[in-house]
Amino acid sequence: MSRSDAWVTEVQVCPSILAADFGAFRAQVRDLMDAGARTFHVDVMDGHFVPVITFGHEVVSALADDVHDRGGSLAVHMMVEQPERFAAEYAKAGADSFTIHIEATRDIHLALQIVEESGMIPGVTLNPATPVSAVAEAARYARNLLCMSVSPGWGGQKFIKATTDRLPELRKLARPDAGVEADGGIAAETIVEVYKAGANRLTAGSAIYKQPDPGQAYLDLVEQVRAAGATIA
Repeated sequence: MSRSDAWVTEVQVCPSILAADFGAFRAQVRDLMDAGARTFHVDVMDGHFVPVITFGHEVVSALADDVHDRGGSLAVHMMVEQPERFAAEYAKAGADSFTIHIEATRDIHLALQIVEESGMIPGVTLNPATPVSAVAEAARYARNLLCMSVSPGWGGQKFIKATTDRLPELRKLARPDAGVEADGGIAAETIVEVYKAGANRLTAGSAIYKQPDPGQAYLDLVEQVRAAGATIA
């Protein structure tokens, strides 16, 4: 686990390993840490809540020591039915936060409680077609409010413009110690507007890992956000 949870409210560009080379996860995470990245977004998909299957807690376990030894964090995004069932094993594997879909659990309050009791930062997210008001009550208990800016399930999708209307609503709901994250289609063309709309955690996959030099692609995104007024360590 990370020793501090301050990263949740910091402005960060967060590489999403969904877009990385699955045969070289550890090397690609190390390369991005060399470039300055500290929070890595881990998309877990079960083939039920979304049609795609990705990976499980073993990937988190394989990366945790490298990431934590350098002061980083692993932010798990569960696109899984009843995700609270898996909280304990992801906590044991080294996940620092565990964000779950409002649409995927029968009792969001209980689910977030289970996550927090496991020692991870609880987060809640919602699909693009779900009204922001659906997470108003859950926002009392969550410390990460994730706004999906694409439909969940695949990387490389086109950014949904309505996200910039939804992010200010999520920011208003967020606790003072909570972060607001945008995930999907975050790239050079969208990252500044997403930051200005209220997101402090800017998750980018293809815009980093599908580029010829992922480290430089990460730095280019960071510089864009800095130029917009953000302080990024």
